[in-house]
Amino acid sequence: MTEVKVTYDKTADAAYVHLTEPQTPVKSAYMYPCDPVDADGMINLDFDKQGRLIGIEILAASTKLPTYLLQTAKRLDAEGTAEHHARSEQAGAGSASRRSEA
Repeated sequence: MTEVKVTYDKTADAAYVHLTEPQTPVKSAYMYPCDPVDADGMINLDFDKQGRLIGIEILAASTKLPTYLLQTAKRLDAEGTAEHHARSEQAGAGSASRRSEA
């Protein structure tokens, strides 16, 4: 199964679904805004120069996307960065204590 990269900024409540190869950054050539009245939110479609869909931005993401998707998305906000640093420090402390036991 192909994995799709999703990023989420909880502060802005905005998510981005990346539809390109993770190792190949592609710039958006143009954006098509969708403002579905019934969806009560904004969705933007990003296209490359060849007209291929490369990403989807979802505003008010917490009301539009499943919770599991937002919880597993790469966090871009300060809270997500702090959680990432805390996990990294815990992992580093664990490996440091294993080294000192040796």
